[in-house]
Amino acid sequence: MAQLTVRKVPHQIIDSLKQRAAANGRSAEAEHREILRRALLPAEGSFADRARELRQRLHSCIDSTDTIRADRDRDAPE
Repeated sequence: MAQLTVRKVPHQIIDSLKQRAAANGRSAEAEHREILRRALLPAEGSFADRARELRQRLHSCIDSTDTIRADRDRDAPE
């Protein structure tokens, strides 16, 4: 397997990589490989698997109930 060296990476990116790796239970090197694999190789798994993963990545703590209700009230015929 080949090796890849990346130079002049800002400290902020390195710190973010290490934090992401720790959150995923991987080394920074393993996390880097996973990021490259996901970015460059065709998607693996079913559509449902990819959708579930995307929902998890984009999960928000914001309750949109009030926003939806306000939109309905605004758009409701009088």
